[in-house]
Amino acid sequence: MMSKMDLIDPAQFPELRLLLWNRDATRPIGRDEAFELYERNWRHVAVDQLTLAESTLIEELKEEFGSGHMLTGPR
Repeated sequence: MMSKMDLIDPAQFPELRLLLWNRDATRPIGRDEAFELYERNWRHVAVDQLTLAESTLIEELKEEFGSGHMLTGPR
């Protein structure tokens, strides 16, 4: 069972919110789901637009779910 600490509020992370274009971006999502979204859709992330908080989140998720890596493919 997920706790509130395991959930991410996409409204706090602009690029993540944009990746949720076909979902309810106001619904908190699991950390694992956020990592999968970033990894699968990295080509759509405006890296130069990432806030410090979102960059930090991505680094944390990479460590937690990707052993320090994210499979993003060429940009």
